[in-house]
Amino acid sequence: MKHNRNDVFDPVNHDLRDPNPWLAMYLDSSIPMNAGSKKALVLDNDSRSRKYLMPMILVWSKITMFFFHIFKYFLPNLVNSSKILHRMLSWGLRRWVSPEANLLIFRHFHCGSEIVEFISKNIDGIETRPTPLKPYDFEDVKDDLFLNHDLNLYNFIINLNREMTEKNIQILEKDELDLSMITEDKFNMIDFPRKWTNILDLRSAIEVFTPFYQLFLTKNDFYRASNSLQLDETIGIYSAKILGSPAHLGLLNNKHPLVPSSTYGASYRLVLHGLASENLHEILVQIKQKGGKDGVIVTK
Repeated sequence: MKHNRNDVFDPVNHDLRDPNPWLAMYLDSSIPMNAGSKKALVLDNDSRSRKYLMPMILVWSKITMFFFHIFKYFLPNLVNSSKILHRMLSWGLRRWVSPEANLLIFRHFHCGSEIVEFISKNIDGIETRPTPLKPYDFEDVKDDLFLNHDLNLYNFIINLNREMTEKNIQILEKDELDLSMITEDKFNMIDFPRKWTNILDLRSAIEVFTPFYQLFLTKNDFYRASNSLQLDETIGIYSAKILGSPAHLGLLNNKHPLVPSSTYGASYRLVLHGLASENLHEILVQIKQKGGKDGVIVTK
């Protein structure tokens, strides 16, 4: 009988002598996460690609990155083209990546944009506003989507802190939160391809793409992209000050941006980065659902 992947979500299939770890993770409610994203992540983790392809792809990725590192050291400007890279990424996502992994990738840009906008609109006296990135199809990827994601984050932090210094402003707890930018939908407006080639899980896809990211970007762009993952802590602290609660900081794994991590572990940290964004975004969604109209709520 053909195995139904959705069986993992049915508690009826629970075997006391052989419990499914992904069923436990799916049913566990201790960590806040959008239901659709959680289902996609569980299916992604339970996929054959993650079980059988990822170990081989991991080895290939690290070896390739090593040789590309040497190549870029001696010939740093010979192969630099963000346009070619993002066309490759758009094609690769459409042709080879699973619907579950694509959902998590595309949703990440939406969640990240809304979180940064939440911060900017809940610091009194601040005029700095981020540039939102909300892709709705694979064509949007071609417009330097991944590169701009990193540039926008660094530019936002620089401009925000420069303005706070000039105006002598501090990030304080807000009694009234503006949550008008936080969307509560399950992000089902994209019909991701489900062809026989769309098999790569999230981690495998990132491992495949990372060496090409290293090859086609400048050295500064690649290192900035890798180090931006540790800004999870920075964004987490900003939001914790606004919310008056540090509870969600315990969900962060990418920390200490002043101590950069190796680029060879960027793919794993990128998955953790996406998970941290999903967790914080869901916390804001839950706060909004408990609040008042028009996205403005009183928390005290």
